[in-house]
Amino acid sequence: MIDQRRRDDEPDTGQLILDQLGGTSGMIYTAIPVVVFVIANSVAPLPITIGVAIAVAIAIAVLRVVRGEPVMTALGGVFGVIAAGAVAGATGSADGYFLIGIWASLAGAVITGASLVARRPLTGLLWNALHGNRYRWRQDRPVLRAHDIATLTLTVLFTARFIVQDQLYDADATGWLGVSRIGMGFPLLALALVVVVWAFRRSTRRLADDGENTAQPTA
Repeated sequence: MIDQRRRDDEPDTGQLILDQLGGTSGMIYTAIPVVVFVIANSVAPLPITIGVAIAVAIAIAVLRVVRGEPVMTALGGVFGVIAAGAVAGATGSADGYFLIGIWASLAGAVITGASLVARRPLTGLLWNALHGNRYRWRQDRPVLRAHDIATLTLTVLFTARFIVQDQLYDADATGWLGVSRIGMGFPLLALALVVVVWAFRRSTRRLADDGENTAQPTA
């Protein structure tokens, strides 16, 4: 009975991650302004293209609020499009719209890769944080290995995004940048999250469900 209550009290880590990313619909919503931007860029000057993308982002945000989503979650997409549009305007190039995403991918690759080198894989730190930092998860080899695999998957994803999109940026291929932004966005992230959720559930089964290894982890 105690074990069952512990399982019922465990956070749905997969759902928590998806919620932080805005859910499946949120990821789809973020792709729409990209498509609009690329299409508008082929027929209109850059300032108009940026304005159209922002207008679409605002319309989507209003729709999301009307459907009952949190205001800040809905506005996050608008802020992202405004920031991307500002970079495009500052650089005077439509390709600049994708620069924030390109450098964010590089930052993600560096952070996740560094956590692997330090033997503190990022997904393991996140799992333990979601469980109140109660577990000495790094002392359990199967759990540590699972988070090595999950974090490495994210590192590969971020690295691939950066390499591909940076090359397209250098080639001034705005259309293909849009395609890669969408294609290497939610679809690949969904595959990576499958691995992350697997690592989370493996950790929960080995540590949380049996009630062992509950001492505070070492640094």
